[in-house]
Amino acid sequence: MKNYRVNVNGTVYEVAIEEISASEAKTASAPAPAAAPAEPAKSAPASGSGEKITAPMQGNILSVNVSAGQTVKSGEVLMVLEAMKMENEIMAPKAGKVTSVSVSKGASVATGDVLCTIE
Repeated sequence: MKNYRVNVNGTVYEVAIEEISASEAKTASAPAPAAAPAEPAKSAPASGSGEKITAPMQGNILSVNVSAGQTVKSGEVLMVLEAMKMENEIMAPKAGKVTSVSVSKGASVATGDVLCTIE
């Protein structure tokens, strides 16, 4: 065993590392391959006309605050997208009428998926 002292961001940790021979390293079991990530559920295609509002990142829709036909103001929160345990508000880039909503609460979205359209 070799002991080392490691400083990480001002915190000192003591680490003990065991040396093994090359033959021991070869006989060590290989880690299991990682499982392929599940394919995220696809959102419904946007059917409305106008500017498409897309997901800026992969995540889950926590809430949808608009519906088709609703008038929105610029900067109004359209929906909330959870990504990496952070809640991200998706806001209207302009004032207008929501012509379609392509996702629902609980849906998984990928980067670039259409969330809704505003005319």
